[in-house]
Amino acid sequence: MLVSPYSRLSEWLHWLFEASLLIKGTFAAGETLSGLGLLLTPHGVVLAFWAFATNHHLTQDPNDAMALWFRTLATSFPGDLQHFYALYLLAHGALKFTMVIMLARRILWGYPAAMLVLAGFVVYQGTEFVTQGSLVLLTLAALDAFMILLVYREWTVLKLQRSLLLPSSKALQDAANRAR
Repeated sequence: MLVSPYSRLSEWLHWLFEASLLIKGTFAAGETLSGLGLLLTPHGVVLAFWAFATNHHLTQDPNDAMALWFRTLATSFPGDLQHFYALYLLAHGALKFTMVIMLARRILWGYPAAMLVLAGFVVYQGTEFVTQGSLVLLTLAALDAFMILLVYREWTVLKLQRSLLLPSSKALQDAANRAR
């Protein structure tokens, strides 16, 4: 069901769509920059950073569970895994950022492309939830599924607006025939 583009609910849904674009764009830019940072930072510097970040907490409380967890995680973080995460974050962030730019610029073919990308994220996050049991992934999947609905709604409204503003090709052809 398509809500009238002039109703209060429609305005609220459009605002929600634009806010979600802003949030997704911000996270995508952060993801891309994080991936670039991991790619350009030598592995030893990453390990030294985590040692520095946890050192203060461990000197105050040698049994600090969170600091010990981060220290253990950092020491078992191989260089090839850093490279994988760097490329993953870079590609994932760039893909999402491109999707956000296309939607913000109202590029018509970007809407179904974005829905396809988001559906891929939902499938991946759902699969990981089933295998890992992470509630964070389930929440992300639910948010991306909701975003698919918002993108679909914006796409249908945009197509409707463009069809009302632009005459159809048949109407253009009829006008050309009358002009002869």
